[in-house]
Amino acid sequence: MNEELELMRGTYAIGEAAIRAGCRYYFGYPITPQNELPEYMSRRLPEVDGIFVQSESELAGINMVMGASMAGARVMISSSSPGISLMQEGLSFMAGMELPAVVVNMMRGGPGLGNIAPSQSDYFQATRGGGHGDYRTIVLAPSSVQEAADLTYEAFDLADRYRMVVMILGDGMVAQMMEPVRFRPMRPLDDLPSKDWTITGARGRPSRFLRSLILDVNDMEEHNWKLVRKYQQVEKECPRWEGFLLEDAEMVVVAFGTAARIAKGAVKRARKEGVKVGLFRPISLWPFPFQDLKALYQRGQDTFVVFELNAGQMVEDVRLTLGDGARILSYARPGGAVPSPQELARVFSRLALSRRLP
Repeated sequence: MNEELELMRGTYAIGEAAIRAGCRYYFGYPITPQNELPEYMSRRLPEVDGIFVQSESELAGINMVMGASMAGARVMISSSSPGISLMQEGLSFMAGMELPAVVVNMMRGGPGLGNIAPSQSDYFQATRGGGHGDYRTIVLAPSSVQEAADLTYEAFDLADRYRMVVMILGDGMVAQMMEPVRFRPMRPLDDLPSKDWTITGARGRPSRFLRSLILDVNDMEEHNWKLVRKYQQVEKECPRWEGFLLEDAEMVVVAFGTAARIAKGAVKRARKEGVKVGLFRPISLWPFPFQDLKALYQRGQDTFVVFELNAGQMVEDVRLTLGDGARILSYARPGGAVPSPQELARVFSRLALSRRLP
């Protein structure tokens, strides 16, 4: 494949970016709205001498990922909300063993089986680790097909650098929409970082082992503090966000992923009506860009509208960031209903009017 712009759906773009980043092992189980990703990988991986396995379940799939990661492979799995829930035990084991991998979640509207419409209902699960125990995963939220490709490519480097799971958090719209995308060149496998911790056979060297079962309480505490120090490093080095028309904004909308695409259109419409609103878009949901959002508040912006396609989850991180002094409002749409930019622009206009009233 060449490096010219290609018109491609989000799931295909994620698959191609993963392969170009050095992923040669993919395990997955079909569930909408991400079925096109395993479909793409089943065709594309054999072309680069890779391995595709449709596992018998999500539980089996995440354990296959665990084994491939132990052996040093760049490996990926994808699913949607209920399937990601089934993987949580394996993800916790991987966190305990410090195993890198990339996990793609194209969220459904939930809870339960929900629907396959665009939703952001898994924010809590993704940003709080998801499973049992004290652990974290890096969570990246693309809002375009190009960004989905770029973040997937980078996710493998982040996973290897910090020896942890990185999640790409999208939804049915990111998965299915088609946009032009330009891919990075294929990365040579001999250019990938070396790993001196992998389980590849001990002939000629001391044996290694990876474990998450640590029965001695002092050893367990020491291991957990080691993980905490790593997560603190990630919090310093990995926050990502985008700002749009923030310089003179009197009101800031905070949104990610698909919601941010809608919000950007609403900001443009509201600006034409004289409403000074800007957009703060977290790209890394964990680590959340706390300091950057706080800086906006400290320089004078005091009204923040958190727009998300759930019942109100990210708004809690915004409240933790800004405290009681800021005016923080939640505009939430759970269940897969996607409002138009016009609708959201009307919300901004009403809020701006309420600010001016005595």
